[in-house]
Amino acid sequence: MGSLDYLLAALTPMSLLLALGGVIAGTVIGALPGLTATMAVAVLVPFTFTMEPAAALIALGAIYTGAIYGGAYAAILLNTPGTPSSIATTFDGYPMARKGHGDLALTLACLASVCGGLVGAGFLLLLAPPMATVALKFGPVEYFWLGLFGLTLIASLGEGSTIKGLIGGGLGLLLSMVGVAEVGGDIRYVGDFKPLLGGIDVVSALIGLYCIPVLIDLVATPVAHLETGSRVASFRLREALGIVRRSKFNLARSSIIGTVVGILPGAGGSIASLVSYSEAKRASPRREQFGKGEPDGVLSTESANNATVGGGFIPTLVLGIPGTPPDAIILGALLVQGIRTGPTLFTQQAPIVYTFIWGLILATIIMLPVGLLVGRFAFRSILAIPKAVLVPSVALLTVLGSYAVHNNVHEVQQMVVLGVLAWGVSRMGFSASPIVLGLILGTIAERGFVQGHLIGGARGSVMAEFFARPISLAIIFFIVLGLLWPWWAARRVRIAEAKNA
Repeated sequence: MGSLDYLLAALTPMSLLLALGGVIAGTVIGALPGLTATMAVAVLVPFTFTMEPAAALIALGAIYTGAIYGGAYAAILLNTPGTPSSIATTFDGYPMARKGHGDLALTLACLASVCGGLVGAGFLLLLAPPMATVALKFGPVEYFWLGLFGLTLIASLGEGSTIKGLIGGGLGLLLSMVGVAEVGGDIRYVGDFKPLLGGIDVVSALIGLYCIPVLIDLVATPVAHLETGSRVASFRLREALGIVRRSKFNLARSSIIGTVVGILPGAGGSIASLVSYSEAKRASPRREQFGKGEPDGVLSTESANNATVGGGFIPTLVLGIPGTPPDAIILGALLVQGIRTGPTLFTQQAPIVYTFIWGLILATIIMLPVGLLVGRFAFRSILAIPKAVLVPSVALLTVLGSYAVHNNVHEVQQMVVLGVLAWGVSRMGFSASPIVLGLILGTIAERGFVQGHLIGGARGSVMAEFFARPISLAIIFFIVLGLLWPWWAARRVRIAEAKNA
């Protein structure tokens, strides 16, 4: 069969119906705080067991890509990431909504998600086997340096104060060390409270740190949640397309970053969106506007996290190594279907895998009209709902989302405590974003450091293990660049101001 035949197989009415239904279901689930893309795929996996393998993959891929995009709704309209991948979308999406441009932000998020998804799926279609070998080059040391690189982004997330950003990141690192250590099994910061042995759950922490402060502020202030201006809320496609054309290089760069990060097993969309946001801010001539409602911030994060969908499937299908948590569930569904992943998958079972890839591309295209229509409805609904109904409804979703992750009431308690803590420190000028970044990356960096140290000790040179590997040296270069760039940019501004004076 040729490529056209695989495309025609994906264009059958049943495949298109599965793609449409999967995108809608994923978008709705992803938009609810606490119901992550992983949960969306896990809940709907059993319904695919009786399907043909290609159809099952198309349905799961559509659910996955729809859920990643759906997280943007809560991030933009409620300042609460619907999924962890949407953390960075809150930085500029919610300020845009507060200024009365929530409909524009949702339209930009939809366009960026479609572009990023197509880039990731295109890489999966054309370059899967060679790009999967890149993932094999990443060992524990590379993950340590990657986590450290992510932590250098804290300086740009402190909302004007680098010191406060670093303090927040340090608090996140401390939270990541609570419980039993992944390497060594040491018990840390638990005391006599046994439920903390499992550590701080990332999803519960995410809901608490972002959602609870917003709910408290909604109750404490009499002003409207979002501004409407004099316009009737709708999607603003023509205006958004103009911004996309102006920011095409940012969109392309962010999509490629998301694809590459998605290839790395375990990295995920949250890291991809944070890295792409930092690079967009660093390269933008309007970097002072980031965090205040800059459209480029929304474009960079949403294109990157949706590009991880196609990127994550590369190691999953070629190597049998899940690129992201939802990929692990989809890999299990493949095994149930009797499909064995590996390098021979693209030759021995080419009709299945290539029909799925074309189905994923079609699902991403379908996401454009679905996203625009759902976004219009979501924006109108959030504006129309009075606070007396909105606050209890969102509060209920936060409790249900925290509990549903592991059916554990202690994680609801963690969510509430961290949320109140986040509201308290926000009064002193601290942002929740560095805390979340430290919590997510702390585990990755610690695991990589301990494993790398053990491997280096066994090989006779710890320093050579950390500083003599080509990929490690490349990441170290970007770490140094990331640390020096703000100083160099500020110095250049001072010199320009002195010349003008």
